[in-house]
Amino acid sequence: MARSDSTPSTPARQGSGKNDPAPKKVRWYKQVWSVYQMARTSDPAVTWWILGVFVGIVVVGVGIGLLLHNVVYMLLLSLPFGFVGALYMLTTRAEKAAYTQIEGKPGASRSVLGTIRRGWVFADEPVAIDPRTTDLVFRGVGRAGIVLVSEGPAHRVGKMLAAERKRTERVVSGAPVTVIQMGNDEGQVPLRKLPRAVQKLKPTLTKAEVAEVTKRLTALGGVRLPVPKGIDPLRARPDHRQSRGR
Repeated sequence: MARSDSTPSTPARQGSGKNDPAPKKVRWYKQVWSVYQMARTSDPAVTWWILGVFVGIVVVGVGIGLLLHNVVYMLLLSLPFGFVGALYMLTTRAEKAAYTQIEGKPGASRSVLGTIRRGWVFADEPVAIDPRTTDLVFRGVGRAGIVLVSEGPAHRVGKMLAAERKRTERVVSGAPVTVIQMGNDEGQVPLRKLPRAVQKLKPTLTKAEVAEVTKRLTALGGVRLPVPKGIDPLRARPDHRQSRGR
């Protein structure tokens, strides 16, 4: 009997994902151009700052080359340093522009605190809010204990911070509670310096104690409020853990 040559065809696998096109990666130069466009909208002088740094480094390199009688070598050596310097200036100015765009908006402090990579966890919602003035208080937990960060003028947020601190200490007695007023008044911490002010707090709790404090604070809850995004200009290391729940 003749053997049949018909071989059952293997059905295409559904949902395997092997033949799916891989998502396109954003080229670094496109990312840099996007950052430049964002920075230029609020900082028109950024172009001159970038060119000034690049040209300045190259001129210094050429000057050293003249002294060493090797201009070509020093010129070629200074070009990559000039590019790195220009890129650093772009990043600095873009970061400043990003802070300028969100400063004064409700939730700006929470957006900035989200750039802290490790050691602290901040709730997305404020724990206290004044509906008349939109003054806010955000709460974070870390090895240094609990930190309460307020938004609003110094003469208004003091009472709200004190009330929230008292409420927090009743729930987690023994854990250190630090209050920070974010703002531009005397005694307040400017928005740009806020992450550094939090990171400077000295650790006093163990990881187990942090977990226990977090568990107790969960019962206190918070109120919902949209938080502005986009504080990391290059989006090189987005904090996915902090951005969940948007």
